[in-house]
Amino acid sequence: MRLLSRPLSFPAVLLAAVVFTSLAAVSLPAADVSSPPPACPMSLDTVPLEGVAEDAAPDDDVSHCVSLEGPSSPGPRPGADVWSVLTRSLPGIGRMPSSAHVAVERLDESRCWKRSDVATLLENPRQPLVIFIHGNRYDHGSARQQGLLLAQRTAACCPEARGARTVIFSWPSDKQGILLRDSRAKYERAVSDGHYLAWLLAKVEPDRPVAIIGYSYGALVALEALEDLVAAEQAGRSDVHPWMHRTSPLHLVLVAAAVRHDALAPRGPYREVVPCIDRLTLLINSSDHALRFFELVDRGLRTEALGDVGMPASWLPRDIGFTQVDAAGIVGGSHRFKPYLASASLMRRICTGAGGDLICPADGPCQDDPCQDTTACGEQSGSCHENHPGPSSGMVCPADPSRAEAP
Repeated sequence: MRLLSRPLSFPAVLLAAVVFTSLAAVSLPAADVSSPPPACPMSLDTVPLEGVAEDAAPDDDVSHCVSLEGPSSPGPRPGADVWSVLTRSLPGIGRMPSSAHVAVERLDESRCWKRSDVATLLENPRQPLVIFIHGNRYDHGSARQQGLLLAQRTAACCPEARGARTVIFSWPSDKQGILLRDSRAKYERAVSDGHYLAWLLAKVEPDRPVAIIGYSYGALVALEALEDLVAAEQAGRSDVHPWMHRTSPLHLVLVAAAVRHDALAPRGPYREVVPCIDRLTLLINSSDHALRFFELVDRGLRTEALGDVGMPASWLPRDIGFTQVDAAGIVGGSHRFKPYLASASLMRRICTGAGGDLICPADGPCQDDPCQDTTACGEQSGSCHENHPGPSSGMVCPADPSRAEAP
């Protein structure tokens, strides 16, 4: 008992404070709502975002209109084709449903959100889809704002992306408590919402090009959805369009992915989804303070996060385009999505990873870029490098994907 009453030394108190702060980050910080510059700058330096609101106010009003006031007003150009699919009112489930009452919104010409339906969302079977899946601690308002910013930046960096339809997949990740309890609950919910996303993707025609951008737990939602689709195709379900043998490509971009690092390994839990993917782009952060504690989210997992340590290209077949970028020199220790949106070079990686020949010109990069052809980074001759200060040299894209090594 006397040991318990002894005062803690200063180093012990300092260590406890550091551990507490880091664990708080594991619950993944709330979304930032801000507006990036209207154009994709040529500089490779991080572009600061002005007027950042650290905490977004909840916004569940479907008729909400995007503000047109101020030079940094959030939202894409007039006429942008942006939609939102909500599962926030749906219960947790353990498998892909045969039907789901998701809510659908579209941003109309007056920049107001209006109710719609899945049939209208998917009415043009040839128009490319770019699906954005947010991370933890997003209310619906902040999810819409972040998706709008992504659409705005994508259009600025890749003008040809204007022909694509952006879909914000808004799943129930509102902040609930602190520390590990919230993160563990959302980890399970992300798995559940992968089943709802699978139900939606099952309705997408094989001829329709698709790009999925998953941030943090959004990566888990995406992989769970693809796993469901593969299982349904292997089971011969007639109500599910094929995803392993599609006629149009699937490009997958995972940003700070909060999934196990061996997810796509030859014996990994999501190895079956690899045949669905035509191009994989990973934006990792070897300095991410939150992802360092990923192994604590699932006590049975005990593995590092893909968004922290990355993966070797040798895990993928050679016909899959693969790019891996360590953003530590730009993003630092932050787990937020804002620095990725603010950086011109990282946005080009996201844009060309999701788009490339899907929605961007096939004859060159979107803007002047030292990496001359980032749309086919794994196939180009020579190598390209982004040099930034920090523990990692940024991106290294070898000519032979099989020679890439995990960070």
